[in-house]
Amino acid sequence: MPQRAARVTVVGESLVDLLWPAGSRQATAVAGGSPANVAVGLHRLARPVTLVTCWGDDPPGELVAARLAETGVPVIRAPAATARTTVALACLDRDGSASYDFLATWDPAGLPVPEDTAVLHTGSLATILEPGAARVIALCEEQRARGRTVAADLNVRPAVQPDREVYLAACLRLAATADVLKASDEDLAFLLPGLAPAQAARRLLASEPSPALAVVTLGAAGALAVTPTGETHVPAPAVTVADTVGAGDAFQAALLDSLAAAGGSPPAGPDGLRRLLTRAARAAALTCTRTGPEPPTLADLESAAPGA
Repeated sequence: MPQRAARVTVVGESLVDLLWPAGSRQATAVAGGSPANVAVGLHRLARPVTLVTCWGDDPPGELVAARLAETGVPVIRAPAATARTTVALACLDRDGSASYDFLATWDPAGLPVPEDTAVLHTGSLATILEPGAARVIALCEEQRARGRTVAADLNVRPAVQPDREVYLAACLRLAATADVLKASDEDLAFLLPGLAPAQAARRLLASEPSPALAVVTLGAAGALAVTPTGETHVPAPAVTVADTVGAGDAFQAALLDSLAAAGGSPPAGPDGLRRLLTRAARAAALTCTRTGPEPPTLADLESAAPGA
């Protein structure tokens, strides 16, 4: 299969972020959502991608529809029982970090997957909010049984489920359906307090069946890959941060792009894992230099590589 022919199908929510900078009296509405942002990131990396999502017929939904149409990402709008679009309030600290609160809904009635899908990706609210979460988990199990690679990003949002034990159980359920699992150090600190990131990642790898790879993003400290046999760490590129909105999604898009290029299988050794993480960390760093969830294009990513 040619490197750029393998399709990634992304399943999950599209929403509107109300970005509220520290010290400001005004918020800015930006269409986003982690799965939608990942799909946009993959599209900008010239990866064949389909986003399976839903939104309401309301003003936020109009913004979502316009944004997705503008990006050119192929979209399957799943039918939903609720006519409301999820809205997230993203309060930005002075360093650009965001904290979130949600008016959330996720109730797709069906989740069709294109036949040429090589990698299925999901995560975030889509794997926590019911009734949609149970449908997404069932889809992941079905797709994995068909031999497709399943990747997931925990993207923990305690505002939608503040009960730590309930959230952890949902994440462990998701981990048992995934081949590749991503989380941030902040995700793991909420789910498994007191454990170092690598230890927490190994707790996720203990799911049955087990993911082959857990990836942990560490913010300015870089990223970590944990496998049953070892750990690989890469530093983060030094950049001037505008904000961190969408950085994790850009990281995931680049990670998925590399997985799809390799036929869906994660690298087996530390050198391959180091290349995988370095490219993904570069994509996240480029996104941090921009306001809002604006992932890099393939040309951006290649030109930012050392020696380019």
